[in-house]
Parts: sequence; structure tokens; C-alpha cells
Amino acid sequence: MKPIGPSHNSSSEPVHLPDQAEQLNQMIDQMGNKMDRRTFIQKVMNGTIAGSLLLVFPLTADTFVPEEEIPGVRNEPYDIFDQHFAFVVDITRCIGCGACCVADKREYNVPDGNYRTWVERYVKDLDDNIHVDSPNGGLDGYQTPRKDLDDRTRDTFFVPKLCNMCKEAPCVQVCPVGATFKTPDGFVLVDSTRCVGCAYCIQACPYSVRFINPRTRVVEKCTWCYHRVRKGLLPACVEVCPTGARKFGSLKDETSEVYKILRGEGVLTVLRREMGTWPGLYYKGARMEVI
Repeated sequence: MKPIGPSHNSSSEPVHLPDQAEQLNQMIDQMGNKMDRRTFIQKVMNGTIAGSLLLVFPLTADTFVPEEEIPGVRNEPYDIFDQHFAFVVDITRCIGCGACCVADKREYNVPDGNYRTWVERYVKDLDDNIHVDSPNGGLDGYQTPRKDLDDRTRDTFFVPKLCNMCKEAPCVQVCPVGATFKTPDGFVLVDSTRCVGCAYCIQACPYSVRFINPRTRVVEKCTWCYHRVRKGLLPACVEVCPTGARKFGSLKDETSEVYKILRGEGVLTVLRREMGTWPGLYYKGARMEVI
């Protein structure tokens, strides 16, 4: 199934976060230097910061405090020619809370109606029909069931979407000015100073992860938080995921979790394998309706 991707608009209105996200931002800002990001997340997970934030960071039996640093990379010399990273999304652990989307929007000041990462909801009825939606990119979380479906539901699951960081990236191939390029350490990025907004890369992307920023008029997409990775920090969405559904790490480090996942037991897959793009994003627990 081709990824539907959330709708993108051309609004130039100021960024507006949902109520839960605004409260999250206000609390972080108010704390200032008194509490760092990791400590704040710990308090959310421990329940000492509660209220409506539980809609953003729902507590479960499997809740844990996410790591902030990339083992084997943080505080080590970064050799751009000797890196190999991978991203793993465990669909069986995603609860559709929207925390990843909130973190991404805050990290990059993403304009309303546009998404660098989003979460899709898959609803399967008793006749095995699949209904997919992603209202507001999943930014508000999925707190209520769909009201437009009359059929009884057999199953519901959530699928986070983001850049696949393809080894053979179509977007790089079609860019007429070289604005979209691949770094020596395997990241597909966009040089905003060279991008002319022709949108060829948007059409070429099999995963619908690109959009034209209505403020800058150049293409934007998920970068796996390259600026953070270069410092040995995890992508923002990975850091805040309360269930560990998002994993990121170096395949050069045999002790890293992603290395063990990719080399261990269990079925992993990529989206649209038939396209021959060789994604660096892997899905665990992905169903036929998704791939």
C-alpha cells in the first residue's frame, strides 16, 4: 500500500501546536535551567509531572526513560566517512500518542499543515477492509475512535512515517540543481540555499515525506535530526517516545540496540521494497497492509 502521507497546505500562518503540546512547551520553558530535557522526561514518566501531559506521554506497563545519547558516538571523534546508522520503528509498540510529532514540530518549528514525521492510524473492520487516516499528522494523538465508520472494528494499529534515508535515493537523482544530496555518512539532506522549489524531488519520493515550506519556499523533510546525530545525540522523536517504538543507533557499534535488532531474530521489513531504494528505515511488526 502506498503511504498516504498527511495532507500539506500552503498556509503561511504562524505555527500553532495543539493544547497538549503548548502545555509541554510552556512547562519546559518555565523550568529553564532548573531541569534539563532528560530530567524533565524522567519526571513525566515517573508521574511527577502529570495532568494533560499524559495525553502526550501516556504511561504504560512498559514505559521506560528513553536514552538521550547514541552509544559509541557521543564524546567520540566523528569520522563522517566511517559511520553507518539505522532507524527501526516497532509498530507493535506504537500507541499513537503523538509525542514524536510534537517533539519534531518543536525542534524544527514546522509550519501548520506540514509534517516531517507523522503517525498513521490503520483501522481494520470485520470484513478485513483497511481504513487509513492521519488527522493533523497524528500530532494531537489518537484519543478517540473514528466516528465516520459504521462497521465494527477488528483491529487498530499505528504506523509512524518519516524519511527512509534511501541508499539509492530517487530524490537525489532528480534534483536539477544538486540541492538534495547524500552525505558520506549516509544522510539524505537538502541544501536550502540551492533549492529552487521545483518539487521534482517531492514527486520522485516513493514515501511522500517531502513538502515545500510555505515560509521559505524551499523543500523540507525529516533529516533524522542530523544536527543532533553529529553531536552524538538521538533524534528528538526517538528521545521522547514513551514506549521505545522508535530506535536509532550505529551499526558500527555491535553493542547498540539497532545492531542487535537487525542482526537478531524477528521479521524486519522496509516499505516499498520493490522500488529498489534500499531504505535505512526498518519496520518491525509491519503488516501486509502497510508494506
